[in-house]
Amino acid sequence: QVQLVESGGGLVQPGGSLRLSCVVSGFTLRWSAMRWYRQAPGKERELVAGISSAGDSTNYADSVKGRFTISRDNAKNTVYLQMNSLKSEDTAVYYCYAASLFTWGQGTQVTVSS
Repeated sequence: QVQLVESGGGLVQPGGSLRLSCVVSGFTLRWSAMRWYRQAPGKERELVAGISSAGDSTNYADSVKGRFTISRDNAKNTVYLQMNSLKSEDTAVYYCYAASLFTWGQGTQVTVSS
């Protein structure tokens, strides 16, 4: 059974940092490109960042470029999203997505507030 489990969310002040993790089980991570999405209340889910299966290509939403970094450790079956210089508008539920399997994680809440 394929599972994606996110963790690392929480409450952080503006300007702070968080690192999200997505642990994958039930399939071999290196076979799939991976993405992070987010959904804020009352808004549609949006793509935040993506990374190729080999980890040699990444892409980011304009709103997070220069602040967020996606990475992966295929040996640990884990994908990461390092989020720096967080803003209130980054508040959302963040989801991990396995592109080759069309599979979502359950999401982790990130709240940026003073």
